[in-house]
Amino acid sequence: MSTMQAPADGAVRLAVSEAGCAEVRKFLAAEGVSPEVGGLRVGVQPGGCSGFRYTLLIEDAPAEDDYVLAQDGFRVFVDPFSAQYLDGVRVDYVTSMQGSGFTFHNPNATGGCGCGSSFAA
Repeated sequence: MSTMQAPADGAVRLAVSEAGCAEVRKFLAAEGVSPEVGGLRVGVQPGGCSGFRYTLLIEDAPAEDDYVLAQDGFRVFVDPFSAQYLDGVRVDYVTSMQGSGFTFHNPNATGGCGCGSSFAA
């Protein structure tokens, strides 16, 4: 496992594309979660075919130690462990003939696999 560090300035730079924001707002509404209080949790967990896998969850509120980032009409929660792997990541929502879903553009990844939801760092 890599020994990455959270950003030195204590900030996490994570962006959600316009299409991704639209989908997140739909999920918040469907779950009945207020975007002023709840939001989207973006995380990283050990696992997947490349070493780590991304996670996305709608949550009612941030955890005490989360980074809380403002997005277009909602908030993003990132836990301290995940922050070291998510700094600079862009989350997008794509639709193609193969289906629709969230994708991750991660400048920290040193490798990945065909599934698009796991990476190496």
